[in-house]
Amino acid sequence: MKVSCLATILLAGLCGAASANLFAQDAPGSQTQGPGGGGQRGGRGGLMGMGMGRGTVGTVTDATADHYTIKTELGDIYTVHFSVNTRIMKQPLGQPRRGQGQRDGGERTPPQPIKATDIKVGDVIAASGEVDANAKSVGAVFVMLIDPERAKEMRAMEANYGKTWLMGRVTAINEVKVNLEGGPDHAAHSFVADENTTFRKRRDPITLADVQVGDMVRVEGAVKDGAFVATNVAVMGPPPNGGPNRGNDNGPPQGQLPGPPQ
Repeated sequence: MKVSCLATILLAGLCGAASANLFAQDAPGSQTQGPGGGGQRGGRGGLMGMGMGRGTVGTVTDATADHYTIKTELGDIYTVHFSVNTRIMKQPLGQPRRGQGQRDGGERTPPQPIKATDIKVGDVIAASGEVDANAKSVGAVFVMLIDPERAKEMRAMEANYGKTWLMGRVTAINEVKVNLEGGPDHAAHSFVADENTTFRKRRDPITLADVQVGDMVRVEGAVKDGAFVATNVAVMGPPPNGGPNRGNDNGPPQGQLPGPPQ
């Protein structure tokens, strides 16, 4: 299934942020329920160990009593089916940016339950659950209405992919050139390192020699003379002790879409 790296980032952050709420609200009457039909429970894989590891992100083009039709950033049309078992939530407005809450004393508000009818044509949503790539459908266990500002950031990131940042899985390393697979087009990309490139894994500084084929990396830099020259490379290894990512250097804090690289 073709899903852009932005969708992966966004779903990982949003599902991670909502995970505590999903179980905290299991008391009778606390569940947000959409009108029936078509939903399936339990996606395979699993983000943050929550069984919500598959899904997609897109703009709503149609909203009915039991499904949304969305257009993804890749131009694909997906049907998102929801039911009484689907968690439908809204990303709060005005969230502190990455790391800002700790530095400036800001506090992040958890996602809030909403009604299925609160999602309208033109809204951007993230849907996670059981994906049928052939039918282009998602049996959603989780739907998040995305803050318009975050949706705007997402589109800005999309536009800057390959210009100021890259993200993907390492497929080959040839001296100072590293080949990647991934990105919005799920295509091959590459970057080169020079004497000014810094590498890290979690909070630890590393070198190019520590990067291995199969690693997922996030790269910041710029195009010079037709090549993407990296200034910063982060190897996105698993969090220490297998715990959830809570805003370390591997990726976005829970519930936040990372801003475009500076």
